[in-house]
Parts: sequence; C-alpha cells; structure tokens
Amino acid sequence: MRTFFIIILSLVSYSLKSQVKLLTLNDLDRRIAKGKDTTYVINFWATWCSPCVAELPNFEKLRVENLNKPVKIILISLDFKSKLQKAVIPFVQNNNINAEVFLLNEPDKQIYTQRIDKKWSGAIPATLFVNKKVRHFYEKEFTEDELRKAFLNL
Repeated sequence: MRTFFIIILSLVSYSLKSQVKLLTLNDLDRRIAKGKDTTYVINFWATWCSPCVAELPNFEKLRVENLNKPVKIILISLDFKSKLQKAVIPFVQNNNINAEVFLLNEPDKQIYTQRIDKKWSGAIPATLFVNKKVRHFYEKEFTEDELRKAFLNL
C-alpha cells in the first residue's frame, strides 16, 4: 500500500512540475501589471522551431541566476492549441524546463503580434523584456551571453 502512495505522489508531482496552461494576452497584461517591481523576460517559441529550442537552455540559466530576485522567466509556446497535450507538455517534461510555460490562446496572429510589438513580423524566436521602466522587444535567437547582456542592460 505504501508503494502505491509513493507512485501516485511521484506522478502527481511530475505532472505538476510540467504543467502548461493556456494564456491570453489579457492574462499576460494583468500579470505584468500586478508585478510592480518585477522584470519579466517573456520568450515566444514553438516546439518545431530549431532556433527556439536551441536558446531555451539560456532562459533556464537566466532563471536560475535570478531565483532570489524579482525576475520572472515566462516561456510562451506558439504551437497550435491542439498540440498542447501531444507535443508541448511532453516537450517541457522531456527537456526539464522549470520556467513557467504557457501556450498562447489567441486566435488572430496579426492582432497578437501587433499587441506585443508593432514591429514584430511574427517570426520566432522572439523575446520581450518588460518592467515598470522599460519595454524591449527582440526578434532573434539569443546566445547565453547576448541574453545576459540584454537583461543586464534593462
């Protein structure tokens, strides 16, 4: 019986760790508005995007380096909503991603790209740095050093 409970507890903690939720831009705006002294590093990516996948470890390193600071790393997948269970969640689990991960739940790409940044062509990877003082948007793949430098220059 004890073994059964240990297995169930392990499964629950494993599934909680890799939970990916749907997120609208209104949800994101509310989240940013509540984080009065927080800097958000928001990366837009997809499981099928090689440059996106290549840079994800850099965001995890930045997250770990700033664990005790008011910094939030948020990864927003632009995969189709139908891919949530079969592609996005398994990808997050298999790659031990510990940052917050969401799947964007917006129907119109043209509208959401313009809301994030008027210059965004829609190409990924793309990253938004935002806090009360600044809002910087980059439509590019970051190396570890480039990401750290962009973050430190906020």
